[in-house]
Amino acid sequence: MITINIDPVIFQVGHFALRWYGVILAASIGLGTWLASREAKRKGVRDTDFQDVLTWVIAAGLVGARLFHVVDHWPHEYAADPVRALYVWEGGLAIWGGVVGGFLALAVFAKRRALNLARLADIAAPGLVLAQGLGRIACIITGDAMGKPTDGPFGFAYANAGAMVPKLGVYYTPMPVYELILNVGIFAILWQLRKRQWPDGALFLLYLGLYSTERFLLAYVSSYQIIAFGLTQSQLVALLALAVALPLGLRTLLRARGSVAA
Repeated sequence: MITINIDPVIFQVGHFALRWYGVILAASIGLGTWLASREAKRKGVRDTDFQDVLTWVIAAGLVGARLFHVVDHWPHEYAADPVRALYVWEGGLAIWGGVVGGFLALAVFAKRRALNLARLADIAAPGLVLAQGLGRIACIITGDAMGKPTDGPFGFAYANAGAMVPKLGVYYTPMPVYELILNVGIFAILWQLRKRQWPDGALFLLYLGLYSTERFLLAYVSSYQIIAFGLTQSQLVALLALAVALPLGLRTLLRARGSVAA
């Protein structure tokens, strides 16, 4: 059992506060972007196209991540004071919202530029899941997205008044640690497979299937709100993502195998 006593604010000058959450989020996005740029060059995407799509994907991803979080926490956190939904510096981003928002922006951009959406998604997948994993370091420091209270053997309690946990001094299941480990594992798999002669879209669908399974199972130790059918928002989105990834992935691989045989 571990007690964390780190101030979420690195330093503050007047109304401006530099927070660990923002610094780590920016670093994670930067690393994921760098990996995606390497893949874009390897797959022959022009630098101008990559830079243009990057701006839209990051912006739409952040908006989607905040929107999903606000919807999930609306009744108990934002309904009484809706303006707080705009206070992004307080933390609170839902990763599924980032994936959905970013993918929608990617799809629109690909259509407008007549680019291969499946190939662009494959380019993004390894860097995306690594950024998702490393971004959880921010949650570990600030106490965001912790799981249910636990008696051990592994739990985090927080002592700093700025921590985002419901109650100081209580040990919580360190869900962000599990997500960090699993996401880095998914990244390792995708990074090893990315150079294989797979059809466009297969790598992204593999990411979607693995990540959806991870999020569905980990949600059972989370403290997220139950939305419907005894499931959380994360689990419902994960099931929807699996319903898309599994048949599309199978279809993509079978088509590729059929074309090779022909």
